[in-house]
Amino acid sequence: MGKTRDHGGNLDAQIARFGGDKADWLDLSTGINPVPYPTGTPSDASWAVLPDQAAQEGLVAAARSFWQVPDDLDILAAPGASALIARLPALFSTRAIDIPQPTYNEHAAAFEAHGYDVTKTAELRVLVHPNNPTGRFWQLSDLSSDTTIIDESFCDIAPENSLLAAAQDGHIILKSFGKFWGLAGLRIGFMIARPDRIARMRELIGPWAVSGPALEIGRAALLDHDWAATTRQRLAADAKRLDALMADKGIALEGGCDLFRLYRVPDAAQWQEALAQNHVWSRIFPYSKTFLRLGLPAPDQWDQLEAALSRVNP
Repeated sequence: MGKTRDHGGNLDAQIARFGGDKADWLDLSTGINPVPYPTGTPSDASWAVLPDQAAQEGLVAAARSFWQVPDDLDILAAPGASALIARLPALFSTRAIDIPQPTYNEHAAAFEAHGYDVTKTAELRVLVHPNNPTGRFWQLSDLSSDTTIIDESFCDIAPENSLLAAAQDGHIILKSFGKFWGLAGLRIGFMIARPDRIARMRELIGPWAVSGPALEIGRAALLDHDWAATTRQRLAADAKRLDALMADKGIALEGGCDLFRLYRVPDAAQWQEALAQNHVWSRIFPYSKTFLRLGLPAPDQWDQLEAALSRVNP
C-alpha cells in the first residue's frame, strides 16, 4: 500500500461533524487563490470536438511566453500537476529518491507506490519551491543531485525566484495552474524539461490530456499578464493582513508564502477544532503538533475570519 495522501479540503466531513451548510463555512485549508481568474464562457466548439492541435499549441505557446521558457526546452500540458507527479516515477531507472521533509506528501506517495525508497541520499531528488508548508525558496546551489524535480506549484507569486534555468541542466520543472490562478477544478499542470523527457511523459499521459475548455481558459489566463501582476500585489497585501490578525492573538509566523501562511501555535489540533466550531477550516499536519496553516480569505470573508479568531481561546 502506498503512502497516505494527506490533503486539505474535505469540507463535507467537517460539516457533518461541526454542522452548518457549505455556504456557512470558510475553507482556509488549501493554498488556492480565493479570487480566481475570470473564466468567461468557453466556446461551444471547445465542448463538442476533441481538442485540436492548434488549441494545444496555443496553450503551450502562452505558457512559454508567461514563464519565459528557453527554446531548447519542451513543455507538456497535463490534466493537473498531480497527474504528472503520479507518472514521474516511470521516467527513471533508479529506485531511490531524496525528498527533504517536511513537505507536500504527494511526491513521496507517488514514488513509494512505484517501489522507490525515500531516502536522504539519492541521485534523484524532489524540491517543492516554495516549499509547502514552510514556504522555503531553494537555491541553484541546492540542486546537488543528478536530476531534481522542482515543483513550482506555488512559485507564480514570485516569478523572480523560479529555478527554471535549472531545466537546461537536465532538471524537471512542474507548474500548477490551480494555485495562483485559483482554478483548481480546471485541472491543468505543466512539465518543463528537455525534449526527450517530455516525449516520454507525453506517451504516459496519452492524447487529448487537457480538455478543450481548459485549453481556451488556460491560454487566456496565461496571456493576461496584467491580471497576474495585480494578483501578486493583492496576495502579498492579504498575507500581511492575515499575519497581523494572528499577531494580535499572540501567534508568530513560522513560514509560508503569499498563498498560505504557516503559524506555530501551542496545540495545532486544539486550534483547528476551535476554528472549526466557528465554521473556519484550517490545515494541520501529522508530523507536527504545533504547525497551523491558513490560506487567504476572499475579500468578503475577512469579517468571518476575524469573528472566528475573536472567539478562539484554545
